[in-house]
Amino acid sequence: MDWPNARPRYCWKALTRSFKDLVQRHVAADPAFGEALLREGIDAMLSGNLETGKAILRDYTKATIGFEKLGEATGNQAKSLIRMFGPRGWLRQPQLAQLFKYGQDLCPVYR
Repeated sequence: MDWPNARPRYCWKALTRSFKDLVQRHVAADPAFGEALLREGIDAMLSGNLETGKAILRDYTKATIGFEKLGEATGNQAKSLIRMFGPRGWLRQPQLAQLFKYGQDLCPVYR
């Protein structure tokens, strides 16, 4: 075993999970950080970087209202929203417009 290059596999999941928890705690503690995260996600999507935008908006949604409440507010099922914001998810324009409208009402970043 080459010790300097050996890394246990379990450490990668722990780092990912703790990063998501860190984002959620930071959004809960600092509303300005949540607004910046929402702005960054929307800007990424509008500039054509859909994968990054979806990931940021997924983290924002999990940290703020959750997919259940977002689904109730927009008329979409929570599981559908989770799939849409996943790595292979497909956001259609009408659904995206609904989500942006609800996000703007929730957090008026772009008014």
